[in-house]
Amino acid sequence: MKNPRQNGFILIFVIVAIALIGVMMTVLTTSANKIMFQSDTAYLQACERNLVASGMAWAKRNIKNESKVNFKRTVELDVTSMSISDATLSVNIATPKDNETEVQINTSCSRIRRTLRHDEKYRIGLRK
Repeated sequence: MKNPRQNGFILIFVIVAIALIGVMMTVLTTSANKIMFQSDTAYLQACERNLVASGMAWAKRNIKNESKVNFKRTVELDVTSMSISDATLSVNIATPKDNETEVQINTSCSRIRRTLRHDEKYRIGLRK
């Protein structure tokens, strides 16, 4: 039979090992949460860029076709085919003046508990 001093050393060694494993798990969990947050942010920013690009393309096409029906009103565009969950896209085209048209694009996309909104005005030059 082992002496009590050796048994005490093994017990302390096991307790210290368990404590170190707990600290390592805490550090790794914190790092994993940061990585998840950063990946969600990157996903939402990519969705936002895609929505803005789609809104700009739609606005340019309507300005080029001189669809006066869509001027001076907000149009909600259907974005379901883009496979972006909880996304909205609205475009407001101002009346053209001085060879420029101002376009207001509003986007919103969500992932889990985060929502990214983008509201900005753009100027589109008219070509004749």
